[in-house]
Amino acid sequence: MRFDSEEFAELAKKDFDEAWHAGAGIQEKPVFSRRYPRNMLRPAKPHPVPETIQKLRDAYLRMGFDEARVPVFIEEQDVYRQFGPEASAVLDRVFYLGGLPRPNVGIGKKQIDEINAILGRVIAADEEENLRKTLHAYKKSEIDGDELTHELAVVLSADDGMIVKILDDVFPEFRELSPESSRTTLRSHMTSGWFITLGEMWDRQSLPIKQFAIDRCFRREQEEGPTRLMAYHSASCIIAGEDVTVEDGKAVAAGLLSAFGFTDFEFRPDDKRSKYYVPGTQTEVYAKHPVHGWVEVATFGMYSPHALAAYGVEIPVMNLGMGVERLAMIEYKAEDMRVMTYPQMYPPQFSDLELATGITLREEPKTAEGAEIAAAIIETARANGDAESPCEFLAYESDAYGGRKVKVYVFEAEENSKLLGPAALNDVFVSEGKILGVPDTSNFRKVRDKGVSAGISYLDAVANLAAARVEEGFMTGENGEVHFKMAKVPSDVNIAIEPWAMRYVTDNNRKLDLRGPVFTAVRWEIE
Repeated sequence: MRFDSEEFAELAKKDFDEAWHAGAGIQEKPVFSRRYPRNMLRPAKPHPVPETIQKLRDAYLRMGFDEARVPVFIEEQDVYRQFGPEASAVLDRVFYLGGLPRPNVGIGKKQIDEINAILGRVIAADEEENLRKTLHAYKKSEIDGDELTHELAVVLSADDGMIVKILDDVFPEFRELSPESSRTTLRSHMTSGWFITLGEMWDRQSLPIKQFAIDRCFRREQEEGPTRLMAYHSASCIIAGEDVTVEDGKAVAAGLLSAFGFTDFEFRPDDKRSKYYVPGTQTEVYAKHPVHGWVEVATFGMYSPHALAAYGVEIPVMNLGMGVERLAMIEYKAEDMRVMTYPQMYPPQFSDLELATGITLREEPKTAEGAEIAAAIIETARANGDAESPCEFLAYESDAYGGRKVKVYVFEAEENSKLLGPAALNDVFVSEGKILGVPDTSNFRKVRDKGVSAGISYLDAVANLAAARVEEGFMTGENGEVHFKMAKVPSDVNIAIEPWAMRYVTDNNRKLDLRGPVFTAVRWEIE
């Protein structure tokens, strides 16, 4: 709340200690929704894959590699030029690009009558002719597919919605089209793009050429798994020069992995022996994963002269490709590449602290005075919790509400009891995904020590509900009281669990137990 700086400055000159203590008076009681851990500043979570890509970019740039982009669309004939006789086997795991053919749409009397019926009028002869010309232009690819509806709307002076209905009802040719494949493939290896790139630049730049590219590759795997995806990122590089050898591949691999702090990696001969590499140079790089053990993260080798010759390249070239997602798995200790890459597709995992932020109150006072009433109820009830019943204690008295006096009492009318029931002082904790209401006793010391407090006790929750009811009573001018008995579900003690937190608890079969005997009451009197 605002304060008068001159007043405090003057008071500090007269009595510094009094001014210091007076500072507590400007601190308002925050409502529970604005208290920790619900009110917590949390940094946004970066995705592991782009984070790993950025680290790899930095590592490549520090090692003197220029960044490049290589072609994504690879013609089938290029795969044969690069892989030779094994191209047919390689093509079995690539995606071919396809598309819908442009239909040859016929317009006869039947179609014209149907168009007239939809438009509710007879189209003119010039409109019919222009309709034929527009559809013919679309067939010849002079009009793009996303422009056809608009062009027909202009020709027929009709709304786009009418045109969509005409295309759907009158010309079933559009709806019955089947895609046809081309001879163009999606890049399955960065290598495919590097050969094309090298053919254009090898004799136009100073040697050695050192370039890298980090981009998607697409492989038609039989099945995705914990360490395999159909669409993945490859951090690939080339070094082209007269003195380049396979030893350069080891140096690059070690440099990249060292940038991530890895020292536990191995070079192993690759038994696959791809035909675009020189025999005996294809090498796999393995790094150790805490769950999956040794995981292949990179492959390097020297491009075969026969494959380079197909693009007119006449210098040795070392190529290295590193799987970004596999490296990210190791870096982030992920157990499944699919879950790491597409976490939104899988049930989320929350820490106890994150779950605690999802525990709040169903109702709470909306004014500063209401927050003060809740605090007064809590203080009075704690101070007199063991008082024998029947009993009653004045918790709050004020005429702050527009000059009207209000009194709030904590009471217990039943005999042979106490002001507070045994569970009233239970605190809400989250421990190993379980949401529990526990007392401050030795039996629950482990939960309290290792768990995370939600910052709410049963008494806090019911006091805030009572304060909210007092606020309502002031608006209506009515006296009232609210009773709290045996809590069986969170709402019985004015506690709410956010839907996402509740879903986590139920999906993971965690325990939710906020039961207990609260047994207290609050009443208020308004003049």
